[in-house]
Amino acid sequence: MTNQFIPNFIKKRASLTPNREAIEFKGKTYTFSKLYDKSYQIAGQLSALGLKKGQYVGVLLNNHADTALIYVAFQLIGLRAVILNNRLTSAELAWQLKDSKAQFVVTEEEFSAKWHSIQESLPNLKGIVKEELVGSAFIAPIVVDEVNLEDVCTVMYTSGTTGHPKGVLQTYGNHWWSAVGSALNLGLSEKDCWLCAVPMFHISGYSILMRSLIYGMKIVILDSFDEKNTIQRIHSEKVTIMSVVATMLQRIVSELKDERLPVDFRCMLLGGGPAPKTLLEQCLTKQIPVFQTYGMTETASQIVTLAPEDSLKKLGSAGKPLFPSALKIINVNGREAEANEAGEIFVKGPNVTSGYLNRKEETEKQFAGQWFSTGDIGYVDEEGFLYVLDRRSDLIISGGENIYPAEIEGVLVSHPAITDAGVIGMKDEQWGEVPVAFVVTKDNNIQEELIHYCQQHLAKYKVPKQISFLDVMPRNAAKKIMRKELRKLLD
Repeated sequence: MTNQFIPNFIKKRASLTPNREAIEFKGKTYTFSKLYDKSYQIAGQLSALGLKKGQYVGVLLNNHADTALIYVAFQLIGLRAVILNNRLTSAELAWQLKDSKAQFVVTEEEFSAKWHSIQESLPNLKGIVKEELVGSAFIAPIVVDEVNLEDVCTVMYTSGTTGHPKGVLQTYGNHWWSAVGSALNLGLSEKDCWLCAVPMFHISGYSILMRSLIYGMKIVILDSFDEKNTIQRIHSEKVTIMSVVATMLQRIVSELKDERLPVDFRCMLLGGGPAPKTLLEQCLTKQIPVFQTYGMTETASQIVTLAPEDSLKKLGSAGKPLFPSALKIINVNGREAEANEAGEIFVKGPNVTSGYLNRKEETEKQFAGQWFSTGDIGYVDEEGFLYVLDRRSDLIISGGENIYPAEIEGVLVSHPAITDAGVIGMKDEQWGEVPVAFVVTKDNNIQEELIHYCQQHLAKYKVPKQISFLDVMPRNAAKKIMRKELRKLLD
């Protein structure tokens, strides 16, 4: 297939709607024209420091308008951003930088201790501190007028719940089709304004920036999530859409009390794993439209989303594939599953990664022809709606029955005394495995009450055989439960 080219996103957008608002951050607003000028300036400063088209360059930054400007500057001159999760340790970051063969890192003063530690293990890596770019040398950058949709735009490392993380290649085409698929599904209004309180180092955050450039839509960037501030900004900036995970949504719902969000607010785009039914029902009561979505780093954000008109009758479903994408379920026998039969979720589409950076074997292992193996378990109902059950590696098989930890966790966190829950399988002579739970609560004397509560909401074989109390749930930098740590506690 011949390569397809498209005008450089920011260059085209700045020429189409120069005076439209692009970014708002802490009271300061940038139009698309200003966004282009600022990112052009940064691109020239990076060029003066020796950065060239096609290089892999690490980016270790917080959520900030500057971060968006730097990402856009990378796109202007064709740098490939290796986007680093700033919650990781220096050792984890150094591993990813070495793996990606990055020659430079753009960082900021806040991470100076991490950067110095990284430098000790990678002395040849050159650092560029954001704050020092101001007033630094400038040469006219060689702007990429047209981007090849096959070219790598970004690399994000998977959270690595097992073994070392892998660098997911995300092309301009992946981002383009992700934005197109999202617009065709969620609709697009000229009043749209997207709130970005999720980290921009995650695909959920970066994809909001890409949608801004492609749609010509204003985005509001928050440097961190705070429910009170979030609600205020939704009102003051006339926000219509926000990307959230279940814990964020739960905090917003609790903070709202009897308040309502503005009538123009169109949707909470809810990702990051199955949400508790009780939370979705609370949102229903408060008339907060919630569109459950399913996606991953490898699909450049959402690939399946529940359309607005189905959100009530299909509560708990992640929806149907976006217009350019497809999915199928493969059962334990390697055949395509019947309706309502659980199996592994496979996806394909132009928003799906072409593979992993410098990982030919692992890339081949992950693909069956054009179909990408997600490692997630789910089923599709008679009408084609996807229900995501759990990670394949987290599945508990008890007496031949499949038990999905996420379902039990959902029940546990619906109890008013529980703020977090994690479930794993424990070896059992009679059943092979049985579920055990770990919960975070202020009241450690409710073990019997919790067991009784689970008995009311779950089949007998799904009720945890024991419940342990923790001060904090072990989660990795991507906020996923580290079940390995729970297994250590169990041992």
